[in-house]
Amino acid sequence: MPEPLIAPAGGIPELIENESQLELVVKEILSGTGPIAIDAERASGYHYSARAYLIQIKRTGGGLHLIDPIAVGPTKLWKELSDGVGDEEWIIHASTQDLACLREVGIEPKIIFDTELGGRIAGCERVGLGPLTESLLEITLAKEHSAVDWSLRPLRPEWLVYAALDVELLIELRDKVAHLLLEQGKLNWAMQDFAAILAAPANPPRQDPWRRTSGMHKVKDRTNLAIIRDLWFARDEYAREIDLAPGRVFNDETLVEIATKRPNGFGDFKKLISKRSRLKDGPYELWYSIFQRATELPLDQLPEGRIPSNALPPVKIWEQRNPLGYARITHARAGVSQVAEDNAMPTENLISPEPLRRLCWQQPPADSANHAEFIESNLGELGVRPWQIRLVKPVLEAALGQTTPLVTEKALDSQDNQEAEPGESD
Repeated sequence: MPEPLIAPAGGIPELIENESQLELVVKEILSGTGPIAIDAERASGYHYSARAYLIQIKRTGGGLHLIDPIAVGPTKLWKELSDGVGDEEWIIHASTQDLACLREVGIEPKIIFDTELGGRIAGCERVGLGPLTESLLEITLAKEHSAVDWSLRPLRPEWLVYAALDVELLIELRDKVAHLLLEQGKLNWAMQDFAAILAAPANPPRQDPWRRTSGMHKVKDRTNLAIIRDLWFARDEYAREIDLAPGRVFNDETLVEIATKRPNGFGDFKKLISKRSRLKDGPYELWYSIFQRATELPLDQLPEGRIPSNALPPVKIWEQRNPLGYARITHARAGVSQVAEDNAMPTENLISPEPLRRLCWQQPPADSANHAEFIESNLGELGVRPWQIRLVKPVLEAALGQTTPLVTEKALDSQDNQEAEPGESD
C-alpha cells in the first residue's frame, strides 16, 4: 500500500520574494552536492505568456526552496546559479514544458534528466509525476492543485505544499528511473533524448496560425475566413498586451459565430463577445471596425480556402496517390510497433510518426543495398536519434522493398487519428 506524503519532510520553506533572499538561497544550493531537482509553475490557460510564477528547487545539502520569480524580478543570480553548478545534472519532470520559462529567467542547464521521458523509455505504464512516484517509490503525493492560477497573489499555503512536493522526491525518483533504464540497457538512449531536448531550436512561428481556430471546418466562405483572420490577430495582439490567454479575451466559438452569423450592428457584436469573455471591458469599437472592414474586402484581398503546404497527405489516401508509399508505410508501422513492444516503450518514443511518414513517402534507391544509408541519412536529417535509427533500421529496410499493403485503410485511418500533434486534444 503506497504511503501518502502530504508535506515535505523539512516542512514548507519560506517563500523567496526578493533578490537579497535569493542570493542566500543560491549560496545554499551551491553548497550542496549532486543533481538539482527543479520545477516551475506557470499559469497556462490564464495568461498569454508562459512565464514561471513559482520556481521550486531542491538539492542534497542545499535545501528545498520556493521562489517567486515575479517578486524577485530580473537578476543575474539565476545565471550565477547555472554557472556555479557547472556540469551537474538538472532533474526536470516533463522538461519540454518548463525549459522555456526557466531559460527566460536565466537558468541554463547543461545536462538534464527528464524523469517523465525516462519513465516512458523504461516502459512505465503511467508517467505523470504522481503515478510514477507511486509506482517506483510507493509514495502517494498530494496533487490536487495542478490547474490553479499561479499568478494570483498571495500564493495559498496549500498551493505551496503542492509545489514543494513536486521536487521533494524528484532526486530519488530520478535514481529509480535511471536504475530501470540501466537494467534494460536504455540509459544511453535516454541521455541522447535528453541532450536532444536541450539542443533543440525554438519552434518557428506557425504559418497562418489563425487557421487553427477551433471550429474552422464550419467556415467555407472566404469573407468569413477574412473575418476570422483579422479578428484572430486583433485578439492575439490585445491578449499579448494585457497578458491574458486569448481564449479568455473571447473564445474560438465566439470568433466562428461572429464570422458565420455576422451580428447586425455594434450592439449585437459587443453582446456576442461579452457573454463569453473574461474581460470587464475591451476595445469593442476597434474590434467592430476590424469586423466591418473584413466584410468589405475585395476578392483579391480575401484569404484562400486552402494554402500550399509541404505537409504530406493523410496516410488513408496514400493508396490512391502513392500506392508504393502506402505499401511501405503499412509494413514500416507494423515493424516499428513490434520493435517498440519488444523494447517495452510507446511507439512514439521509439520514433515519431512524421519522420516515418516522410521516409516511406519517398521513392527509395532501386538497389536495396543502399537502403540502410538512405534510412540513416533521411532519419538523421529529421532529428531521429542514433539509438532510434539503430533499432528501427532493420524493419525499415524490409519495409522499403514492399509493394503490397499489409494493413487495411480502415486500420490506417485509426492510426492517423492517433497521430495528431502533441497538445491538439488538450
